[in-house]
Amino acid sequence: MRSKLPDIPTSIFAKMSQLAAEQNAINLSQGFPDFPSSPELINLVTKAMKEGYNQYAPMPGLIELREAISQKIELLHQYYYHPDSEITVTCGATQAIYTILSSFIFSGDEVIVFAPAYDSYAPTILAQGGIVREIALKAPDYSIPWEEVQAVKNNKTKMIIINSPHNPTGTILSLGDMKKLEGFVEGTNILILSDEVYEHIIFDNEIHHSVSRFPSLASRSFVVGSFGKTFHNTGWKMGYCASPERLMHEFRKIHQFVVFSVNHPIQKALAEFLKKESNYLSVPQFYQQKRDTFLSLIKDSRFTFTPSKGTYFQLLNYAELTDLNDEKYAEHLTVDHKIASIPISVFYKPKKDLKLLRFCFAKKNDTLEKAADILRKL
Repeated sequence: MRSKLPDIPTSIFAKMSQLAAEQNAINLSQGFPDFPSSPELINLVTKAMKEGYNQYAPMPGLIELREAISQKIELLHQYYYHPDSEITVTCGATQAIYTILSSFIFSGDEVIVFAPAYDSYAPTILAQGGIVREIALKAPDYSIPWEEVQAVKNNKTKMIIINSPHNPTGTILSLGDMKKLEGFVEGTNILILSDEVYEHIIFDNEIHHSVSRFPSLASRSFVVGSFGKTFHNTGWKMGYCASPERLMHEFRKIHQFVVFSVNHPIQKALAEFLKKESNYLSVPQFYQQKRDTFLSLIKDSRFTFTPSKGTYFQLLNYAELTDLNDEKYAEHLTVDHKIASIPISVFYKPKKDLKLLRFCFAKKNDTLEKAADILRKL
């Protein structure tokens, strides 16, 4: 039997979470919170269920929710997406990413991807017959080497994928980066997939430079967002995609045959929840406290780090502890010390071992304290 993805292994997130469960280890690997969801949001979902919102939602999503998304983007980035024709509610961000790439990547099309990269990008491109043009971000600050980006551009370049705040490094794109991106695509038909799932998790009063802030970029871009990340409900798999109408028209052709529509009562609840701006405007401060708590707890460990600028992940360098490669060391920590993390080498093709592990700090303070106690003793 032929395989479309013969060289793609099981996701590292599934692997490490399974190992953590088997070893009864503290799971700081896969990015999910271990604290409760907002009682207000849970009550709104329950209310929607009781009121009968339990059948199919409209294919592009509830209009009330699409209106709320449009209003949120306009408030934050001063750019208007028409709720009816330019926003679609999706089954999580990964479905949105898959649908974008399925809709626009044909055999032989090239897509620029920055490594380390979220592990769904490359397989989805390959499944469409596309070609991944991977460019490594420049350590230690994980900046984009724009001269390399220019060097790989050719008449087969169909799309460039950006991700800010960035998973797994916790870095963010600057205004200068966005200006260079404008110059890169100017005079071309290159599309942009902007993965902005951590848009509300950004620290130290930094600005999230969404492509929506730049009309010349927005006109050729897909913006992907995640309610699961923002509102601590990753298991709900609720996201959205915003783009110009001509692009969204093609997106919905595929979307309707992938999921058709997504969870109706949760959409109803989110539409109401988004009316209170503080429900998402308070998220940066909430997670910055988590980051600062975690880093304060491990400051006397032998790990070295640069504080994350966004996401709920922190990279830790363990070069002073062992010469083991990151996959082996992540397994060792999980089995022998009962704390699970994600090795960074798997986000590169081919793998690149930089002695870095990714830890999720979207956890209760009690969990972070227990984890830090282990890390300090290594």
